[in-house]
Formats: sequence, structure tokens, C-alpha cells
Amino acid sequence: MPRWKALPDELDPQVREFAGQLRRLVDRSGLGIAALADRTGYSKTSWERYLNGRLLAPKGAIVALAEVTGTNPVHLTTMWELAERAWSRSEMRHDMTMEAIRISQARAALGEFGGPAQATQTKPAKQTKQAKPAKQAKPAEQAGAQRPTVPPQATAPSVDQFGPAPVLSPQEPPQGPPRGAVPGGGGGRRRLLMLGAGALGAALIIAIGFFVLRGNGSDGAEAGKSPSPSASATQLPEGVKCVGAGCAGKDPEAMNCGGDLALNSSDAVVGTVTVQVRYSKTCKAAWARIQGAAPGDAVRLQKGATSSKKGTVSAADTDAYTPMMAVDAATDVKACATLANGQKGCTK
Repeated sequence: MPRWKALPDELDPQVREFAGQLRRLVDRSGLGIAALADRTGYSKTSWERYLNGRLLAPKGAIVALAEVTGTNPVHLTTMWELAERAWSRSEMRHDMTMEAIRISQARAALGEFGGPAQATQTKPAKQTKQAKPAKQAKPAEQAGAQRPTVPPQATAPSVDQFGPAPVLSPQEPPQGPPRGAVPGGGGGRRRLLMLGAGALGAALIIAIGFFVLRGNGSDGAEAGKSPSPSASATQLPEGVKCVGAGCAGKDPEAMNCGGDLALNSSDAVVGTVTVQVRYSKTCKAAWARIQGAAPGDAVRLQKGATSSKKGTVSAADTDAYTPMMAVDAATDVKACATLANGQKGCTK
């Protein structure tokens, strides 16, 4: 009788019960793992993963096991469907946990850069307040217009230069500037000088504020050379070696994107062979897998007109998989199998 390893503690109860049922069937059949692999067409390595709870067996393997052990395939398939749903729920919870970790890391990283950004915004505000004294020209203009005998239309500052204005009789309404006042005289020049000085001061303050802002912007750019929020936000779980475009063309097992981090998004049966699309949300990549195949059978991952390198079943095994392709969702791709006997088929 085979000596089974203890099932993982984190295994879902429904999946644990299903794995135990598979073990009991194998025990009753008296078959070893090697013999089971020969009779079902699934590799010895695959059956070790199925029976030890490391991987959920595909439907094709379950049907083959039922035929080998003389078990009713309908009842066994029903238990597999329940286990498959539980497995998917566990993977979804795992994905949500990893997503929460990445979001927390992103928020923490963004918080590190909040201080300099606020400091940059406060400095221009102080410079803006200093621009107000440039608009205090009106009191100076009103200071020279204190004599009631001078009409508002006249250049009031000229009174100091040319002497007091003549007193008008009540019968003579003001008809223009007082006698002797020259338009554009000394008072007008002083007012123009004051206005020019105010405009020059305002322009100087604006220029200083502009250079201060430019200086702060360059400092912020230098500070930005430290680890960026995007770099911190893309930290991967321990053992995972790539994400997104970095996974393209690489082996999912070597990059640790498979196992508990991957799920079967879709599968199809071509003859007696099962072909699947495997997707890892953590790695943001997908690959195609073929199981229960014969030597020479091949599988490809297809995305529109683009396809991955094919995975071909060798003489020493019955399953194979392709390199990864970076995708946003598992629905963007499909897996296609080409059997050695000429049969072809793809997932939906």
C-alpha cells in the first residue's frame, strides 16, 4: 500500500475530501503511481501532485481513473466539480489577499513622497501674498487732491508746482483744468513714475517666484530619483521572479508563477487529451497546458494573430506546457492542441 504524505493544512475541506477519495480508490485498486500513470495516460509527476493536494486533477484524469478502478464516473465527476469550485474560491481569496498587499505597499510608497510635494505648493502661496504692496498707488494719488477748489478732472499734483488755484465765482462753473496747469506736467510724470515703479516691483516679484518654483521643481526631480512609487508597488510575493512583460517567453514553473498562484481559466477536450489555459493574476501572464497526451502532441497559446512557442509532449511524459505570454486577463487568449494523429482543437 502506498504511504501518502500529509495533505497541506491550508487545503480547502472540499478539496481535502476529494483528494482523500482519490487516495482510497488508488489503494483499493492496488496500483502503484507508476502503474497508474501507464494506465491513465497521465504522468507519474502529475499523479503525485493530484494525490498530495498540490494540484487539482483535470476532469480527463478523473474519468481515466474511474475507468481504471471500475468506479462510476458520474459520482466521481460530481465530487470533482464540487472540489473544482472550492479550488477556484481558494485561488480567488489568495488573489484578493495578494492584491490587498500590493495596494498597501503602493499606499505606503506614495505616502513617502507626500512631504516634498506639499512643501513645493506652499512656497508660491507666500510669494503671491507679497505682490499686494505693488497695488498701493491710490493713496498717493489721493494725497495731492485735498484742495476742494480743484475740479476732479484736473491734474491735482500740479497745484503744488504752480501755486494755489484761482478761486472761481459761483456763477462760473469749472470748465477744465486751472489756468497755468499744463497737461502732462510734473504731477503727471510723478504719477507715471509711481505706476512704473509699481509695475516693475510686481514683475520682479513674479520673476522671483518663477525662479523659486523652478528651483523647487528641480529639487523634486532629484528627490524623485529615489525608489519610485511604481517600483515599490510592484513588489512580488516571495519566490515569484517576474510580472507582466518580464514573464514573456519564460517558463512558468521556473518563475514560480504556477502552482497555487495559477488557475485554469478554460479547458477543452480534443480526442482523449485535455488542453487548458493557465493564468496567474500575480504574474499577469498566461500559458497553455496539455495533459493525457501522447508523444508528439503539441499545444500553443494564441492571442489574436500572435502565438507562443509550442509545447511538445516528449516520449518520457504525457503532458507539456508553453512559455508564458503577458496578458491583462485570461479571456484574452486561448489554448490550441495539435495531436500527432492530426486532430486539432482549441479552448473557447
